[in-house]
Amino acid sequence: MPDNLQKISKFLFRNRSYTPVPWLILMLWFADPNPPGILLGLLLVCLGEGLRAWGVSYAGVETRTTGDVGASRLVTSGPFAFVRNPLYLGNIIIYTGLGVMSWAWWPWLPLAAVIWFLVQYYLIVKEEERFLEQTFGEEYRQYRKRVPAFFPRLSPYVSPHQQTNDWRGAFRSEARTLQAIGAVSLIIVVMYFVR
Repeated sequence: MPDNLQKISKFLFRNRSYTPVPWLILMLWFADPNPPGILLGLLLVCLGEGLRAWGVSYAGVETRTTGDVGASRLVTSGPFAFVRNPLYLGNIIIYTGLGVMSWAWWPWLPLAAVIWFLVQYYLIVKEEERFLEQTFGEEYRQYRKRVPAFFPRLSPYVSPHQQTNDWRGAFRSEARTLQAIGAVSLIIVVMYFVR
């Protein structure tokens, strides 16, 4: 990866919690919610958060790091057996769902958000993959060859090292995410009723 692109990837990784903020502000500013959009969007939000929580239940709190890329183990079980980046895929589904709920600049703002997050996560994943390949070598290369980055495979990848999950830890770790999703969703619903 060229140095400039690697710098961008590292910047995006460190700031990935803040990059949705401009999109969320635009979405709320131009919101024009309606009942079908709220229901469909809420369904997408729940699906995305379910995928995220399932991933965190296997990966643990390491997913919350905002410093340098790191991992103490290669996680290949649970949703990671179907897609290499279930948390990022979950985020894309969540942001799409919030966009559908808001019905802001429909369909252009949600579409632009999906494209932005795909590009952002593609760059972040390149940085993470560099680290994972250096750290886990052939085991990671075999996993990457068999499991897609963002579009899930139909059958699970069977790894020689199966991990267990921790739902209690996942929900503790996801508390901030759940609060943010709940707050934005509530604002959209209130906007519908106020209008």
